[in-house]
Amino acid sequence: MAIGAHTISNTPGSHHRQKKRVGRGNGSQKGTYSSRGMKGQRSRSGGKSSLKLHGAKQSILKVPKLRGFKSMHPKAQAVTLATLERVAEEGVTLTPAFLKKKSVIKNTSHPVKIVAGGELKKKVTLYGCVATKVATVAIEKAGGTLSF
Repeated sequence: MAIGAHTISNTPGSHHRQKKRVGRGNGSQKGTYSSRGMKGQRSRSGGKSSLKLHGAKQSILKVPKLRGFKSMHPKAQAVTLATLERVAEEGVTLTPAFLKKKSVIKNTSHPVKIVAGGELKKKVTLYGCVATKVATVAIEKAGGTLSF
């Protein structure tokens, strides 16, 4: 097929109907009041936008309000006495790096807290960790120490 000015056409779906120009005389069927009615706030320029949000209103109402805040201080990673009994050898020093190496905690940048869950029979030294009162008593009872 020969290409010429008479063979050029739009791609199907690319041609959109032009916007109706209002306020261009009564012959255009959209003159005088330009489909806005007579007086009132909605007939003025910039007056009250159209009903664009009506469909989205229900969706917005379903989303719960955000309350509170997210703390910038990371929560301590809890490690039980039973876990320490499982991963530690007698007389070893337990640090956050050691616990990370044994895959007990996820990262060393967050604090580590020893909590009382289970029993600890091995003598261990804890360094760089905090502990609950009951856990501290259990560690010292087993002959271990807790230091920062």
